[in-house]
Amino acid sequence: MATAFVRTFGRTLTNVGEGAATYKAELLAPKGSMVAVSPDTLVFGNKYEKQNYTLKIIYSSDTNGAVSFGSLVWVELYGNHTVRSPIVVSPTVVENFSACNSSELLSRAPYGIIICDDTGSFNDQLDSVTAANLAGAIFITSDTSILDYGGFSCPGVIISPKDGPAVVNYVQTSEKPQASIKFQQTILGTKPSPAVAFYSSRGPSPSYPDVLKPDIMAPGSQVLAAWVPDIFAAKIGTSLKLSSDYVIISGTSMACPHASGVAALLKGAHPEWSPAAIRSAMMTTANPLDNTLNPIQDNGENFTFASPLAMGAGQVEPNRALDPGLIYDATPQDYVNLICSMNFTRQQILSITRSHRYNCSNPSTDLNYPSFIALYRNTGTAFLRTFQRTVTNVGEGAATYKAELIEPEGSIVTVSPDTLVFGYKYEKQSYTLKIIYPSQRNEAVTFGSLVWVEEFGNHTVRSPIVVSPTLVEV
Repeated sequence: MATAFVRTFGRTLTNVGEGAATYKAELLAPKGSMVAVSPDTLVFGNKYEKQNYTLKIIYSSDTNGAVSFGSLVWVELYGNHTVRSPIVVSPTVVENFSACNSSELLSRAPYGIIICDDTGSFNDQLDSVTAANLAGAIFITSDTSILDYGGFSCPGVIISPKDGPAVVNYVQTSEKPQASIKFQQTILGTKPSPAVAFYSSRGPSPSYPDVLKPDIMAPGSQVLAAWVPDIFAAKIGTSLKLSSDYVIISGTSMACPHASGVAALLKGAHPEWSPAAIRSAMMTTANPLDNTLNPIQDNGENFTFASPLAMGAGQVEPNRALDPGLIYDATPQDYVNLICSMNFTRQQILSITRSHRYNCSNPSTDLNYPSFIALYRNTGTAFLRTFQRTVTNVGEGAATYKAELIEPEGSIVTVSPDTLVFGYKYEKQSYTLKIIYPSQRNEAVTFGSLVWVEEFGNHTVRSPIVVSPTLVEV
């Protein structure tokens, strides 16, 4: 006789949307089971509010060792969000289908290939499968970190939740299901590309948020890099560690050499340029679009369009940076003026400058930087931020540039003058940019750009504009 079981789960959801929202539950019960959720409607009055619910599953022990699965989806009323959670009814040890969250349970499964459901961290699942010493695994996952992940400690492949049910159905309906791995060669032209990696550093800068950071994006994921001889480069299983002179690795430490190499090449081509001029050339010629001509996506934010707080001015383009048209230059004294505005003591300033040549007679928070960020507090009032900028013509002669603005949503941006006329190379021209922007209760980050377009020429000089909530001190 089959026995019925009841399993009760308590869960808490936090609203991270941009304001009030209502969600309705939609249930797909696993075969042979009954599922109930209470309450079936969650009402959130504001961002970061929490709501609790209870899910009950009534299921039978008479499953013949089969796995059945369904889902709970919270659907936002009058909105675009759906929040899906898989529901699995399974024997204690399953031959083919598992959450893969216990190496002890996995080690009791028959030797073979396991299918790991999208129920937890991919890295934790990989560790569990490796420790269980199985033949391999098929990981069904929506974890965006895998796009920047470079190492497997066991044989495995990754498929999306969209393709997962077809694989599970094949396993459950075939007498002898089989799987094999074909090692992938280098594939060129992957789209969309590039994208902001999930691990990438993001702004605003805690040390000084009034200068927009980061500056730029550069390749940093799954890079073939030279490696130290006394640290293993790869691992098979839990104990076999392999050494190599090279390793495939991801991180900002991989992106930094790319950006530094571009800067070194620019210095070689233009030895008279200052570090600020080189940075300006890299930023103002960077590309904010991917190879589908859409805005670059952010892998760490569910593939939404990346903001300048994630990608800076965009992906570095070395060839365009050789001939930027205009540059935003800055002297060491300009940086000292910024430091002098930051309430450091004289001794602290000297520890940074390491010189008595500089003075604090003209402190200024407005560094001549090729980007703009305006910060707001939720006071319910409008703010005005004014920026002064000077650009230097590094083109081959006289040129005229016209301003083109894309305003951050809800803000008014003006630039004066909106036309810059240069009579000769290295001539300087100044302009003022003003942003009138409201505080926003949902703490939204909005962004746009200022582009100086050369008339009858080929140069475009782009600077990102960001309106962001002020960092909260902890």
